[in-house]
Amino acid sequence: MLCGVASIVLCSSCEDFLDKQEDEALTFDKIWLTKENTRRYWLNAMSFLPDDANNFNYSPWVGASDEGTVTYARDTRWINFGSWNPNMVPYYQMASYYNGIRECNIFLLNADRCLTHDPTLLKEDLEVWKAQTRFARAYYYFMMMRIYGPVFLLGDELLDFTASTEALYRPRNTWEECVDYVVSEMTACAESPAIKSTWESDGEKGLATKGTCQAVIARLKLYSARDLFNGNTLYAGVRNPDGTALFPQTYNANKWLEAAQAAKIIMDSGLYELYTSDNNNPYQNYYGITQVLWNKELIWTTGYKSRSNLGIHTAPTGLSGIHYGGVGPTQQQVDAYAMNNGRYPITSYESDGTPVVDPASGYNENEFQKTTWTYPAWGNAPAYSLSAPNMYKNREPRFYVTVFFGGSRWFYNGTSYTLISFAKGANSNKSHDYPKSGYLINRFYDHTVNSTAGTWGNITFPTFRLAEVYLNFIESVLECKKRNVAMPAGYEDAAMEAWTKIRERVGLPAITDVYPEAASNTEQLIELCRRERRIELAFENHRYFDTRTWMIAPSVDAGPMYGMNTQEPSSGTTTPDGFWKRTVFETRVFSPKHYLYPFSQRELDRNKLLIQNYGW
Repeated sequence: MLCGVASIVLCSSCEDFLDKQEDEALTFDKIWLTKENTRRYWLNAMSFLPDDANNFNYSPWVGASDEGTVTYARDTRWINFGSWNPNMVPYYQMASYYNGIRECNIFLLNADRCLTHDPTLLKEDLEVWKAQTRFARAYYYFMMMRIYGPVFLLGDELLDFTASTEALYRPRNTWEECVDYVVSEMTACAESPAIKSTWESDGEKGLATKGTCQAVIARLKLYSARDLFNGNTLYAGVRNPDGTALFPQTYNANKWLEAAQAAKIIMDSGLYELYTSDNNNPYQNYYGITQVLWNKELIWTTGYKSRSNLGIHTAPTGLSGIHYGGVGPTQQQVDAYAMNNGRYPITSYESDGTPVVDPASGYNENEFQKTTWTYPAWGNAPAYSLSAPNMYKNREPRFYVTVFFGGSRWFYNGTSYTLISFAKGANSNKSHDYPKSGYLINRFYDHTVNSTAGTWGNITFPTFRLAEVYLNFIESVLECKKRNVAMPAGYEDAAMEAWTKIRERVGLPAITDVYPEAASNTEQLIELCRRERRIELAFENHRYFDTRTWMIAPSVDAGPMYGMNTQEPSSGTTTPDGFWKRTVFETRVFSPKHYLYPFSQRELDRNKLLIQNYGW
């Protein structure tokens, strides 16, 4: 159902639903008289689901962590420079999600009325709409919880806006109450016969499945086990007026077991598999995750969308046509990728930003020395010879699929290409639309079509996919092992097998083959797992939440962000030698209060029981 109406779902608005339709004022009671209007209200309730394929416009997730940079002067910059506050909340979302929750409640309380008025509405269809609405309502809470922490739960309640202001005051529920609510709602949806295990027809693609509900539970339980929401004494003073602590103050190691078990349910379902290409090519295996529509790795996508927004923002301006290429990786993200032997080359940094290199990785410490080597074939484009810095040589397949560096060819329409330079005045740095770091994201652009002629292709964005579930499970199992939490037999072996599958897909050896000493060092494995997660899930809206829930953001999301020297002058397609220099493109701010969003001053003014988050 949602495949065909995804654009309607994500563009409709509750505010205009009661507007005139066909020259007749649509009153509330008339909505439930017909199947069509009841269905429209259902779509209205679902319309608050996020558009993850438009994540550069409506969220800060890519540009507000050490993963990436967004050139444009948008709200992301408030976060990066510490200029946000309760009166300037970037990409403010709370009111929208509570509006969505209200619309869901209205639908759930009234939809059955249509059965007595319109015989064309089948009860089984209505049950599907109701179950999907219940999923959406719980998902709206999940979306708020990951940025605000605990919020206030309404359940099935409809707030009476004719009541006094005081009567509408609501205190925040505790973190545990919020987790329990979302988990119980998602569990009920997963167990509902109205929610299917798989998409059985094109018309059902995009609807939540049982696996979708379980994936939300798995991610939420993972977040709940991490340091930000598990015994974080930083939030000890965040209490409701009655003294109730909103965040758990005692560390509970058993949460890691709950997270592992939640992920294992999905793994054991047998419904999903890591995407691999027909010829099991490591490059195509990874590119295909976002290139092949509705592939078997997808657990849920927020819709079948045009790639135009993703492509316009990540394709260089050196191409003819409309291209605003200004969204790309930081140098820190570039450095995170392994070599083709599976070892991570950069282990840390000196105070001046100079990388500390693992000599066993094979990374050439003379990183800006140019040598001639073969850029690999992928995305239907042929391999070709280029002269480029050693930094980019002999890296793992996910690097080339994800990171585009200057001085190389941007392929479109299969084999057509343009040589790109990000030096000042060159073909892809002539205005404010250029990547500040000197890199662009490759993996969301369809290199097989001709964007210079306005053709972009489509995408099913991987909001939840199996590799994430694997990584959730691996991390949880390792944390259980570290904290001596008893696990079911076979969990540790299953975690290492899943990790091997992720790496094997992209042509890399098992992690303990590359780092044999880590087999007996759980702390090292946890760190290596975090690295794997950063690379495998790059630019899929995970890193922002990972750095915060791990509570490593002060060390990675603050301070100088590096790239290449995009201010080195040039022209045409030439990338001058002066471009190849680690250069600070901006210095970011992160303080402890930035782990969570502030509640807006407007919300605080109209709900006197709403307690502000720490530090705001």
